[in-house]
Amino acid sequence: MPKVFVSGCYDMLHSGHVAFFEEAATYGDLYVGIGSDKTIFELKNRKTINTEQERLYMVKALRCVKDAWINSGSGIMDFAKEVEALKPDIFFVNTDGFTPAKQKFCDKLGIRLVVSQRIPHGGLPARSTTALRQECTIPYRIEMGGGWLDQPFVNKLCPGPVLTLSIEPEMEFNHRSGMATSSRKKAVELWHTSIPAGDRVQLAHTLFCVDNPPGTVNISGSQDQLGILLPGFNKLNYDNGYWPVSIDSLTDNETLEFIERHLFLVALPLRQDGYTPLAKTHVTAEGARRLAEATETIWAAVQAKDVKAWGRATTASFEAQIAMFPSMMSPEMAETIEQYRGTVCGWKITGAGGGGYLVVISETPIAHAIQVHACRS
Repeated sequence: MPKVFVSGCYDMLHSGHVAFFEEAATYGDLYVGIGSDKTIFELKNRKTINTEQERLYMVKALRCVKDAWINSGSGIMDFAKEVEALKPDIFFVNTDGFTPAKQKFCDKLGIRLVVSQRIPHGGLPARSTTALRQECTIPYRIEMGGGWLDQPFVNKLCPGPVLTLSIEPEMEFNHRSGMATSSRKKAVELWHTSIPAGDRVQLAHTLFCVDNPPGTVNISGSQDQLGILLPGFNKLNYDNGYWPVSIDSLTDNETLEFIERHLFLVALPLRQDGYTPLAKTHVTAEGARRLAEATETIWAAVQAKDVKAWGRATTASFEAQIAMFPSMMSPEMAETIEQYRGTVCGWKITGAGGGGYLVVISETPIAHAIQVHACRS
């Protein structure tokens, strides 16, 4: 029989996990690598509900599983040593678990990478661990362009906007991935499960103060807090300060559906410990101007529903960023971008780079990429 390998957390075991295992087992004998408690904490910045030994016990008890173990490595490639020893014929993943790094790893070892169709067991609803945690409805945010212009040391050289998209928490994004996960964690500590009633800009200001208590050295830009709190697609206009002088918002369904159809996320390795985007910076008035102009073009292109212009401007905005902050780019990022160059309209990296997700703008769907849903209210 062919050997099939899957890897994951499998906390709060549910029917979606079992259906995933059963689908994988149709290809051969199924072996499961489980992320350790330490690895899950590093990736998600939270403890698991069930310990690694409990999760291992439950997974091994499933009749469709040939064998299971706790992966010995760390990060999103924590299974590497075990896979090299197992030599499976197939590595089976879901869409959320697909990464270019896994594809490269499989190609190197001659393993076939298969992406799940997420087929629920007959008559049962589709399930995910994130959905079961959905009592928390606080959004994440994607920085769509202009990042760094929310910092006074940049916007004092040239005023300009940062664009943000507030998105539904339909999956749990990895910690240190440029999705404002740290600010969202503070929001959860502050408000628990949902954003309270009140003026969203004022609430964002409260979160900004909680995120940056007195004595904070590196102040987190307010695009994180505003990006989480303000629904829809937002243009935060900065001029020599930490807080925008004005805000423009698009929350109409037509615009948000356009963004949802053409924006895709591709998972990248996480930021490494000790990473700082502020190494070897070259911040200039000309660089800030290029960043501001490209970001203004993104805003206009989205309003015009022009995917190609949106993509070109997104790439231009990203290139202006890395010209000033070259440490944002890693070899893994550059390699992933090359896989899409010439076939998509544009790209950028989430947040301050160093890892996370590649944001791809495309006229046509991107295989195995993540699609998001914008918050409407």
